Amino acid sequence: MAGHIQDRWFKTEITPEGNAVRTKTDRHGTGMRYRARYVGPDGAEKSKSFPDRQKRLAEQWLAHIEADMSRGQYIDPSAGRVTFRQYAEKWLAAQTTEMTTRSSVDVQIRRHAIPYLGTRPLGSFKPEHIRDWLSELERVIHASSYRRVIFASVSAVFAAAVEDDHLRRNPCKARTVRTPSPGSRRVVPWTAQRTFAVRKALPKEYRAMVDLGGGCGLRQGEIFGLPADEINFETGWLHVAYQVKVTGGTLVFAPPKRAKERDVPLADSVAQALKRHIKDYPPVAVTLPWLRPDGPAVTKRLLFVRQDGGAVRRTDFNPRVWKPALVTAGVIPAPEPGVRHAAAREHGMHALRHFYASVLLDAGENIKALSTYLGHTDPGFTLRVYTHLLPASDSRSRKAMDTMYRLSGSAPHASGNSEDA
Repeated sequence: MAGHIQDRWFKTEITPEGNAVRTKTDRHGTGMRYRARYVGPDGAEKSKSFPDRQKRLAEQWLAHIEADMSRGQYIDPSAGRVTFRQYAEKWLAAQTTEMTTRSSVDVQIRRHAIPYLGTRPLGSFKPEHIRDWLSELERVIHASSYRRVIFASVSAVFAAAVEDDHLRRNPCKARTVRTPSPGSRRVVPWTAQRTFAVRKALPKEYRAMVDLGGGCGLRQGEIFGLPADEINFETGWLHVAYQVKVTGGTLVFAPPKRAKERDVPLADSVAQALKRHIKDYPPVAVTLPWLRPDGPAVTKRLLFVRQDGGAVRRTDFNPRVWKPALVTAGVIPAPEPGVRHAAAREHGMHALRHFYASVLLDAGENIKALSTYLGHTDPGFTLRVYTHLLPASDSRSRKAMDTMYRLSGSAPHASGNSEDA
């Protein structure tokens, strides 16, 4: 057995005659009687106390410890007593991923996991606790896709805790725990009429944002962070290398999502719109830290700024500029006095990227090229998102066959008569 059982109520003494006799200790009848002791893999002594008449439980506990050690599945009991909050905060502080990703995960864990799971020791987690948490999460967050993202972050915390020997299994991986679905809602792109109605409803100094989103497929942060010198009107290309984002409550310059710079073809109509914008609203030099609040200062001449000359902040722009334009364009209803605009996730500025994709696909652009222009890492992802917008294969098949018949001179007459009929 890995250790021994100490009886705190009795001790063995040797009489003058050399006999061993058991005598009561000063602690007899008080406190925990048995103390199970063993030496852990780290060389330190570990112990657990048991009350009177539970010596067998103490022996069973030591037997389990010995079995876990032999199988390489030993978990230090003290490690299992670390709470989810304590471990999650330590895990968050040690992350080395991209700053914006860290900020998003930090919000997910602190806002949606720690308040529900924070006080429970890691070693006590069972699948039922995760199921209960997911049920509560579903009540407060309706979008299953976002619940899935939060769940993945929490599962990552537990996975790290397993590797650090705080618990044996990740409760999020249990068969009875169902991962939130990714959401099956198809992208429904805006029509050209709606897109240009929203453009018209925006303040004049921001209308060209629609041309960049709907005409070049830029993300919102990339539009906010587009420097004038990244637009090459002579070659007809636009280089996407920067974005403005919020990190730790501070606006920073950063590379595009996943640091994926790209070049996007600049249509003449979009180029003319940008030239008019630059003439009416000359670019403004804006200085922000790079990547993180304490990063080196970087200055760029931005196409879009606030009235005070600073970079546009999405948390200000969306409720104060974008959503009022949606109301004017008839996309969402006007809110009651004193009430915020209704949530309209599907009508955020990302809708402009969907419009861009739908126009290019309808014109016959291939998925690989579209994926490059959108800045996606994997063309397969682009295909999964927009496959339903591709022209129907049956229509293409009919058109191809009809063309072949017409060019060969073998197309049947309208009357239905042919030489081999």
